[in-house]
Amino acid sequence: MTTLDEKKSAARKEAFARRKTAHALDIGTGGALLSSVLAGYRGVPLAGYMPIWTEIDPLAAMEEAVAHGPVGVPVIQGAAQPLKFSRWEPDCVLRDGPFGAKVPCEDNFFDPQILIVPLVAFNRCGGRLGYGGGFYDRTLELLRAKRPTLAIGFAYATQMAECLPLESTDQPLDMMITEEKIINF
Repeated sequence: MTTLDEKKSAARKEAFARRKTAHALDIGTGGALLSSVLAGYRGVPLAGYMPIWTEIDPLAAMEEAVAHGPVGVPVIQGAAQPLKFSRWEPDCVLRDGPFGAKVPCEDNFFDPQILIVPLVAFNRCGGRLGYGGGFYDRTLELLRAKRPTLAIGFAYATQMAECLPLESTDQPLDMMITEEKIINF
């Protein structure tokens, strides 16, 4: 019998291949859809991410949002810990963080109410498969215990999977934005 970890590993491998192909064909339209959604939440503290590898790039939408309220990026504190979010601006000085993602040199932490969440794969019900560290699941659980927190997945449409191996601790997305469409769950 295949273990859940083996199923997740296989699902990630397939999704990474689809994402790599989509990234090579990316013409940058996803950022416009993300910006259109974020425009409805002007001033609400939000966190995006610094794209790594073949992730879809949210930076243009984050740059627009900075004019209206705080924007942050995730900072990994350590294994099995929730993320913290440090204020980010387009011209801030960055340093290398874990896994190749840049983070601000100066930490100025805050709790966002909206998270733009990177992912490896997603399904039609708001399920998300990440990289396997559980950082966003722990973080969303913590933030949602404090107050409503909107989790917006951002990925290429080809990263959608019919079936994902998920666990009870996996935090669902509230919305998914791809380069093609906006999906509410």
